[in-house]
Amino acid sequence: MHIEADSPLGGVETRTIDMVPETERHGSPRSQFTLWFGANMQITAVVDGALAIVFGAEALTAIIGLLIGNVIGGIVMALHSAQGPRLGLPQMISSRVQFGVRGAALPLVLVILMYLGFAATGTVLSGQAINRIFGVSSPEFGILVFGSLTAFVAVVGYRLIHVVGRIATVVGILGFGYLAFQLFAHHDVASAFGQKPFSVATLLLTIALSAGWQMTFAPYVADYSRYLPTRTTIASTFWTTFSGSVIGAQLAMTFGVLVAALGGNFLKNQVGFMGDLAGGPVIAALIYMVIVTGKLTVNCLNAYGGFMTILTTVSGFNNKTQISSRARMLYIVGFVLVSMGVALLASADFLNNFKNFVLLLLAVFVPWSAVNLVDYYLVSKEKVDIPALYDCNGRYGAYNPVALGCYVLGVVVQIPFLNQAMYKGPIATMLGGADLSWIVSLVVTCLVYYPLAKRTMKVPATMIYPSDAASQGAPTSRAAMHAVAPDARQPA
Repeated sequence: MHIEADSPLGGVETRTIDMVPETERHGSPRSQFTLWFGANMQITAVVDGALAIVFGAEALTAIIGLLIGNVIGGIVMALHSAQGPRLGLPQMISSRVQFGVRGAALPLVLVILMYLGFAATGTVLSGQAINRIFGVSSPEFGILVFGSLTAFVAVVGYRLIHVVGRIATVVGILGFGYLAFQLFAHHDVASAFGQKPFSVATLLLTIALSAGWQMTFAPYVADYSRYLPTRTTIASTFWTTFSGSVIGAQLAMTFGVLVAALGGNFLKNQVGFMGDLAGGPVIAALIYMVIVTGKLTVNCLNAYGGFMTILTTVSGFNNKTQISSRARMLYIVGFVLVSMGVALLASADFLNNFKNFVLLLLAVFVPWSAVNLVDYYLVSKEKVDIPALYDCNGRYGAYNPVALGCYVLGVVVQIPFLNQAMYKGPIATMLGGADLSWIVSLVVTCLVYYPLAKRTMKVPATMIYPSDAASQGAPTSRAAMHAVAPDARQPA
């Protein structure tokens, strides 16, 4: 299988969950900055920032808390991104190292739900923007148009997604820069500050909001760095991903804090507020196009990542590593259709649904990130037996009870510390509503998993690539060439 390179966009992508050989690697780490800046400088991030005000935070406290959370969460997601050039694999395939070929299905199912949730919420907002551009009142119209655009870009694949990310970066800077100018020119922005007293509980909650935002990228961030040449350094991939994601998110969230703190109708009508802020109908239409462009970038990530995750889950049980182009297209289109259906159901109470959704995701993905990163950087130390990721009888086996147990522990340990709409834990109540659940989960999961993994993980002596990778330019050692034999991948 290969990627056609005749067109500027590289043709329709054909690779899925298999390793990208060195002959197909291309690009530079700079592409990670524009992709993740474009994916974050968009209206849903604005809503996430506005939620800090909804939760009762003072504006300056919210901005500082969101910055802290973006930095902490950005470090986690960028460390995942740095795995891409080294492994040449989608993010969730690499999690089979920790959880086993079939055991990885537990977090994978939750990842699929995450993709659907974010795709649906993005489709709601973009559908509203498209309706306003065309003067249509029926929500089905905008949702159908946006869903079709998402499916097209995701089917074409990796190269076109990066092109859309570059366009979204430029459009986002111009569009939100103009909106910020309008906000400062026509509103008393200084009055947004000091409306409420400082509260540690709301500070921690705003940190959780933005940290959760960043960490939800972790399960698919390496999908978009895996085509970078193997020689790409960890530092360059890390910093371009980190800076793009954190700067884009912080700018959008800060804008959200200000417009929410200033009142108006933003909390009731996010898209309409931004159009009204823009000015006349022509400029408003351009701003609606900015909203659609930004959401298209991240929604394509959701559709593309959703397809990858579904295929990773299924392939763990049917042992297939490749599928036809037709099947690939059907997976993506099917995912988009489901997300459109969810969007129609969620559009009536968008803000409340999104608030609960973001905080729930943080609870289930923090322990997954902890297990994956501790193993990759501290236990396996970047040495992976790639052929064994597709073999239930190989080095990593079908299930890894240590990783699965630590993951479940990381979720359960959060319960007393949770402060969410559906449940408020006793310790969170004692702390005046402060939600420390994700911090507790991160620390406990790391401390429990590391010593257990050091004793139980069967780490290869060197990186092991597929047997055909060397002929296609993948760097390997003599030891790795010998290690690809089936008997060498069996547990010691």
